[in-house]
Amino acid sequence: MISNIQVVQPTGVLDGTQLEQFHHQISEAINAGASTVLVDLAQISFMDSSGLGALVSAFKTMRARGGELCVCSLNEQVRILFELTSMDRVMQIFENREAFAPGVVMPAAPVS
Repeated sequence: MISNIQVVQPTGVLDGTQLEQFHHQISEAINAGASTVLVDLAQISFMDSSGLGALVSAFKTMRARGGELCVCSLNEQVRILFELTSMDRVMQIFENREAFAPGVVMPAAPVS
């Protein structure tokens, strides 16, 4: 089965002020029929808990639709946030877009 992959690349700071735009980007990817969404965080300079919450919400939405959400290109601050919240054990994280390949996407553990 060939996956319909959509890439979402937010920019700047992913916090409460940018959530509407991020949710819009995710909705566009879902409406385009994405079975896998890759969120490329290369252009994110900072993420707070509300940004992480938006990612978790998008992850749950994709899982509920039978799809997957993966992330790539985390900077050190974002990686630490993922590790502190154990989200690095839930979401698949790739070093960059080149490291992402549809064949390596494995179902992640369910989020309660």
